[in-house]
Amino acid sequence: MRLTLLVTTFAITGIASGQPTDTAPGNSSIQATELEAHVRTLASDDMQGRRTETLGNRKAAAFIATQFARHGLGPIGSDRTYFHRFNLVTTQLGRDNRLDLSGLERPTSNLGTEFYPDPISASGIARGPIVFVGFGIDAPDLGHDDYGRTDLTGAVAMMLAHEPGEFRSDSRFDGQVRSEDARLARKVLAAQKHGAIGVLVAPDIHNHGRPNGLTRPMRSVWPNSPPSRTRYDVAHWVEAITIPVVHVSGQRATDIIALAGQSFDELASAAERTGGGQPTRLVGSEVEISASVRRVLVPNRNVVGLVEGVDPSYRDEWIILSAHYDHEGSSAGRIFRGADDDASGVAGLIEIAEAYQLAAARGVRPRRSILFAAWNSEEQGLLGAWAYTETPLHPLERTVAVLNMDMIGRDEQIPNSGGPRFRGLSPQTAESNRNALNILGYSRSPDLRDAAVRANRASRLELRFRYDDNASNLLRRSDQWPFLYREVPALFLHTGLHPDYHTERDHPDTLHYEKMTRIVRLAHQLSWDLATQDHRPVYVAP
Repeated sequence: MRLTLLVTTFAITGIASGQPTDTAPGNSSIQATELEAHVRTLASDDMQGRRTETLGNRKAAAFIATQFARHGLGPIGSDRTYFHRFNLVTTQLGRDNRLDLSGLERPTSNLGTEFYPDPISASGIARGPIVFVGFGIDAPDLGHDDYGRTDLTGAVAMMLAHEPGEFRSDSRFDGQVRSEDARLARKVLAAQKHGAIGVLVAPDIHNHGRPNGLTRPMRSVWPNSPPSRTRYDVAHWVEAITIPVVHVSGQRATDIIALAGQSFDELASAAERTGGGQPTRLVGSEVEISASVRRVLVPNRNVVGLVEGVDPSYRDEWIILSAHYDHEGSSAGRIFRGADDDASGVAGLIEIAEAYQLAAARGVRPRRSILFAAWNSEEQGLLGAWAYTETPLHPLERTVAVLNMDMIGRDEQIPNSGGPRFRGLSPQTAESNRNALNILGYSRSPDLRDAAVRANRASRLELRFRYDDNASNLLRRSDQWPFLYREVPALFLHTGLHPDYHTERDHPDTLHYEKMTRIVRLAHQLSWDLATQDHRPVYVAP
């Protein structure tokens, strides 16, 4: 009875003071043996690599949902289940794809060498004059607008692929890596909003120096035989696009622009102007686009569960703890188990859920609510997390922070000649990272960075803050990125890449479960601290 009274008094005191406790209740329940057991289940032969739209992926989702229910998380998903349902979309090339340009000596363009429809294109016909719109980016937060007050109603927008200053470290977009503003779906939707009835995408000859051919060969976008890896997009994005979108070769773009008495080189150079270029009507040619692309919806789901906060003043503010449960599947008898990537993070989610359950059983609950989210289809382009930010279970403006665990079971090891997988990362040994944990997202919220340092007081890991603006693009390669893009403070907990990354050698036997235990305890402590303090971390634009 005395213990019960002490725990109850402790819980009430913690809520009243608004200060995090020294050690998160239930933290010591996070054990290496249990983490290993979860990893071995998720990375077993039975799961067959957990690839999107496979039986193994569905088995993994069911296992995680069962664990969430077992540990008392609330079914907060679609229809009060443990699943946040959304659709992906795949596309198939149709037969009637044409591009005719009046005014040219040879008006009909050749499919495959001079044009092809983009997979996000809508099917349909567009006929009208052409307006060159630079990179076609409308990013008011960056002070960049390629449209101005130009009304594109009835016109086809011609835009350059990618973004201005793509390889410049001082680019106002995202430094030396391509930004979200360069995503073609976003650019097409901007053109569509300004009245465009179709889009021609021309190569970025200013930054890439490919004046004649297509930005990418057609075979890499529309392969002749079924690809080994299905390409998916978020249906929410693609279904919003209602106009045809085709890529044109540099030579075809040059010819169109020359008809208007303009120079492609000069227009491409002007598109680099700070703040955006001036739309230019290309008088002398009219285009007719016929695009035929068949869209196929693919139902998908994230696994979610909620710990509801106890404080009426704060429970409406959510913290998200996340990891992704999909991986690369199996091929030619090889199983890509993804023990580190990311069975390790999902195992951490399950153990933290149990810690909160044990605390609740003792009468101790967080002030804010905590959503546990196992994202799907991360390996396809963070699609589960992107889908959540499009149709969230709770408003993003009331989401306090996201703590994402992805690959937390190894030591970073970058070989001297690692190839493109390790581009931008300095060679380093596993031994030099034996006690290290990379924290990414720190530059977008100094408050969160400081909170992570405080939460490390018991785990005593060597926290490294080094990869937010790096050619490796690591900050944008896991599920915290969609939230950062939407200006939600988020951290990525990551022990680093290694030679077994995305190979069949990523096996449960290779993980360091003692270190992983301390990382998961840190994540739990950080979530508890954020859920019990008065203030919420602030997002800071880069």
